[in-house]
Amino acid sequence: MVSMNNINSGRKKKAKIIGFIIFYMAISIIQPKIHVLADTPYKTFTQDGYGRIVETQTAYTPYSTITKIGEHTFTKASDMKITMDEEVYIADTGGKRILVSDIEGNLLRIYGEGILKSPVGIFVTDEKYLYVADKDAGKIIVFNLAGDIVMEYTKPDHPLYGVDMAFKPMKLVVDKKGIMYVVCEGNTNGIVQISPTDGGTFLGYFGTNMTSVNFLDIFRRIILTDEQLAKLPINIPPTPINLAIDNKGLIYTVTQGVGYSSLKKLNVAGINLIEPEAYDALPAAVSVGRYENIFVVSEQGYIYEYNKDGSLLFVFGGKDSGRLRIGLFNKAAAIDVDSSNRLYVLDQEKNEIQIFETTEFADLVHDALALYQNGRYAQSKEPLYEIINMNSLFDYANKAMGQVYLQEDNYPMALHYFRMAKEYDGYSDAFWEIRNIWLKDHIVTAAALILGLMILWKLLKYAQRKYQIFTPFLLRLRSISKIPIIDRVLYVKYFVRHPIDGCYGVRREYKDNYHSANILLAGFVLIYLINKYATGFILKTVVDGRYEIFSDILLVLGVFILMVVSSYLICTINDGESTFKQLYSGFVYALGPYLLLKPLIVIISNVITYNEVFIVQFANFCMYTWIVILLFLVLKEINNYSFMKTVGIILLIFFTALITILLLFIIYVLMSQVTDFVQAICGEVVYKIEN
Repeated sequence: MVSMNNINSGRKKKAKIIGFIIFYMAISIIQPKIHVLADTPYKTFTQDGYGRIVETQTAYTPYSTITKIGEHTFTKASDMKITMDEEVYIADTGGKRILVSDIEGNLLRIYGEGILKSPVGIFVTDEKYLYVADKDAGKIIVFNLAGDIVMEYTKPDHPLYGVDMAFKPMKLVVDKKGIMYVVCEGNTNGIVQISPTDGGTFLGYFGTNMTSVNFLDIFRRIILTDEQLAKLPINIPPTPINLAIDNKGLIYTVTQGVGYSSLKKLNVAGINLIEPEAYDALPAAVSVGRYENIFVVSEQGYIYEYNKDGSLLFVFGGKDSGRLRIGLFNKAAAIDVDSSNRLYVLDQEKNEIQIFETTEFADLVHDALALYQNGRYAQSKEPLYEIINMNSLFDYANKAMGQVYLQEDNYPMALHYFRMAKEYDGYSDAFWEIRNIWLKDHIVTAAALILGLMILWKLLKYAQRKYQIFTPFLLRLRSISKIPIIDRVLYVKYFVRHPIDGCYGVRREYKDNYHSANILLAGFVLIYLINKYATGFILKTVVDGRYEIFSDILLVLGVFILMVVSSYLICTINDGESTFKQLYSGFVYALGPYLLLKPLIVIISNVITYNEVFIVQFANFCMYTWIVILLFLVLKEINNYSFMKTVGIILLIFFTALITILLLFIIYVLMSQVTDFVQAICGEVVYKIEN
């Protein structure tokens, strides 16, 4: 039976709900209507200075779709072009025709009905001449605005094209001179260049992709016979899958399965001018915007926007997993952009064109991009400030702002923004200028200070020699250095200068000691951490603000202990004369160059630019070479081995360490599986008990 309190409570809740609805309706009548944009079905990402793909503000939102041109539907459409007056040309491959509409989907014209067999690529000139790549017909057909055929181009009659090479045009672009750049199916020689003169003159191949050769290919060529090599698949260059052209005549191509070469920007000589910072393995189409920004869409519907230098601005979109939401795709086939910066993406399987419009954030990026690329640095500061205020981690804006301040000779601010953007070249340039200014302002003071210190040193040496005023202090220091543990710690200086005598001291003069070795090893770990996290910015390899000190310590100690244990085991079974304590101490002493030189290298790394990086690189090379030699001598001298036997022992040590790592990994995997199994059983038991 329900109590009266519950009934009253329910009535009160209903009254509150009804009151809220009445209040909301009254506010809706009084207040003007506000159009709220629905959430996009995808996230937008960019790339930071460390090369990581990170989320950012939405750059493009779904605007509308075109599913029909008038009363005509299109099926298996393969290509699409947007003209400057916002006419949409669609290569309706399934319908064997070209449909033309406005951005609202109203039919304007139809080309090629009853003429075309398989129109898979189109291009529209400024004069409204329509070029159609008809693959199955093996020709390129040119229509005028009235829909009449004005020219046909068939297979080039030229021996360099290839007598047995078929002509199956897939995609094409046309430059201002009427020269056609054609991607042909199965033609791996590159993009076919055809001049309109004399009914079509073959000019040659353009922008040929290179073949890739890996270590396995080289190994096969060395060991296999010519007959065996002939049976292997031929290593041929991949064919571009699509292309575009900009107002300057630069050709943009996309190729699948070639990594960072998937997007190319080719000049008239066929030389690639960019290498994108990020790429998609399956690019489908490419287009160029009004700011020279480059758009690439993948078959799975991911849309990439780059600036003219290949820096990634945005990536968004994605695969439609049955949700049928605008903004996602089944199989994207073409992309283009209109004069208002709206993006058009053709979905071949959905048989629709999706249109995206820019957000306020993207408009700011584009405004800053246009001003910055045209050299109007002062004007670009305002949109850049707004971008950074909206997203301080948008590294492209930080990089551009750094360049702006560098042009204005405001080097401290340039240094700040370059560091934010992880732009090492710009940081080096700004630091160079700051350092020069400091040297000009303080060179006299620094020279006087150095001279004063030299004079003071000479005076102190004279006073000591004449009056022995520092003798008590020096005797005290000497007595302290004779303390056994301190003496063994300081022995590292002697060891690195006289390694053979040093090894004798470890073996015969009791310089092997766990306490002193542990102190030195702790110093090595400390210097390793300082080097990793406090080295100069232009040489730093870790992310700012990310500290993994505990795992770093475990890694260093783990590798050191593994090598010492492996060395001891191998030396023991190979007539080695060392004890574990001797090897342990000897290995620690062999790290002496790191203990003595690395702090100085870290300091130098913080005051150099890219012009002096070779100093640090050379110092590191000498230091690590020195350490390798010392480790070799430790194994040789303490165990009384010959040179060649020491080499063999080292190979066995590395093999033992590798096997140990594999065993530890297997144990880790098995333990993880056992843990997951036990947790699953416990969870099932708890579930059964609760139910």
